[in-house]
Amino acid sequence: MTPSAALDRIGRYDPRLAALVRVFDPPLGHGSGPVFAVKDLFDVAGVPTGGGARVPLAEDPAAHAVVVQKLLDAGWRAVGKTQTVELAYGGWGTNRAVGAPWNPWDAKVHRAPGGSSSGSAAAVAAGFCDAALGSDTGGSVRIPAATCGVVGLKPGRGLVSLLGVHPLAPSLDTVGALARDVATAARMLDVISGPDGADATRGPFDAEAALAGEVEDRRLAAIPLDHLGEVDADVGRLYLAALDKLRRAGIVVQMVRPPKALDESFAPNGLLMAGEGWRIWRQRIETHGAVMDPWIVRRFEVGRDISDDRLAEAHAQREADQREFHAWLSTYDGLVTPTCPIPAPPMDAVDETVSPLSRLTRAANYLDLPGISVPCGLTAEGLPAGLQILGRPRDEAGVVALGAAFEKVSGWNGRAPDMAGFA
Repeated sequence: MTPSAALDRIGRYDPRLAALVRVFDPPLGHGSGPVFAVKDLFDVAGVPTGGGARVPLAEDPAAHAVVVQKLLDAGWRAVGKTQTVELAYGGWGTNRAVGAPWNPWDAKVHRAPGGSSSGSAAAVAAGFCDAALGSDTGGSVRIPAATCGVVGLKPGRGLVSLLGVHPLAPSLDTVGALARDVATAARMLDVISGPDGADATRGPFDAEAALAGEVEDRRLAAIPLDHLGEVDADVGRLYLAALDKLRRAGIVVQMVRPPKALDESFAPNGLLMAGEGWRIWRQRIETHGAVMDPWIVRRFEVGRDISDDRLAEAHAQREADQREFHAWLSTYDGLVTPTCPIPAPPMDAVDETVSPLSRLTRAANYLDLPGISVPCGLTAEGLPAGLQILGRPRDEAGVVALGAAFEKVSGWNGRAPDMAGFA
């Protein structure tokens, strides 16, 4: 799309959708490449980094985040910064500090957009940009992708720079891409990947090679519904239908039970988030807690009681769990599940004491696996559901190839929400 078309749609629909916190008019950059948006956790030079908070995380960043700079250097154009859950710590997409975007699939009921990259997913679904940057610590790219009906691509660690991206849990954080289709998400990953002289040591990622990858006879492990815990009936139906479509694409799908249920990663991933997050943001919470989302404060305060020794034990257990799971997964080309076990609920029905949307996504961060969420259909209420494909360690190319293959047979065909109700 052109930047002018993007800005026109933003002006028409975003006053009510509220996906963006800042519009760049004129857009940033001087090329003729795709149009993108930036999660407001990433630094853009000279623009406050809000981080979903009333008090900005950075008032006047001196430089762009590395990934933003790479996109601009490649000719991409930035049209704005998108909403996020405060400090990226939440899966529903709620934000009691500065407000939360609507899910574009329902103009009558304010539904959860998914978090924490809530505005990025809503902006892509609404047609405000070709792609958007997001961060993913426990599902924060894939969850909103699933609930908003777009593609969310999360690489493994070390492929994409985190420089200029404000952290939640450094051992789990990744930067990913949201887009309407797998190819665009893969091409964004291509541009932002590669060594940065710091923690990013891999890459670059070759999108075109991955998109051209053959998938016939590749083997996918699929977790049976009765081993996935509580799953919404419509989501379960769409998941089983998606498995049949994968088989028709020539992929071998085997129903299996991993050595540990995926949701066994939920609690230890949460412990690492709270423990690391408290150590990073303690001073901010003690200073500005009164104007923060109270649920975000409570989540961070859990980390106050996690000792250094307990945190070290959790890291050691994570390494052992990764070795076990990676050995099991090595006999398959990937693992498939629903992305989220439920569709987007109304905001007034959200229970902040639980996090069902991340129950099946946190494992990818805890076990350091690349993953993608691809739309797999609509529920009876007309709400999107996502199919999650997790790959073997460092096999982003396999994840993209499998996601693209499913996209071709999914029947989704670029479906988008009717935005008339937001005009």
